[in-house]
Amino acid sequence: MSEHPEHGQGHVDHGHGDHGTFGSLMTGFGLAGILTLIPFGIVMMEPDWQPVVSIGIIMGLGAIQIVVHLVYFLHLNRDSEEGWTFAATIFAIVILAIVLAGSLWVMHNMNANMMPMSEENMTGLPDLPAGAEHGGHGASHE
Repeated sequence: MSEHPEHGQGHVDHGHGDHGTFGSLMTGFGLAGILTLIPFGIVMMEPDWQPVVSIGIIMGLGAIQIVVHLVYFLHLNRDSEEGWTFAATIFAIVILAIVLAGSLWVMHNMNANMMPMSEENMTGLPDLPAGAEHGGHGASHE
């Protein structure tokens, strides 16, 4: 007999869907972490290949990460009702296209509209007047 007789003998599905097991959530978490660390590593290592290759790899891994989130965290799978799965898939593709294209557009416009910097300005230090670096006029040595 069941401890909760008011719920009946069988399991009643209230339409909430499967929330996944701890193992599947940890798999999704691990994949999301790896798919975040790889682009971070590419940016930090500054590889010798063309920038378009780095951008392509990073955008591709971002697209894969969105799919990982849909499958492991939002539980979009084949077991759902066919209409909702199709609608969610189309919605995910549209959002994915908007996010990827929008990111490329924003980054391109930022790059095109930034002021050019000389080598001296890239150090992050302000330009000092002549003689100031050697304790010129008005410099205090406390």
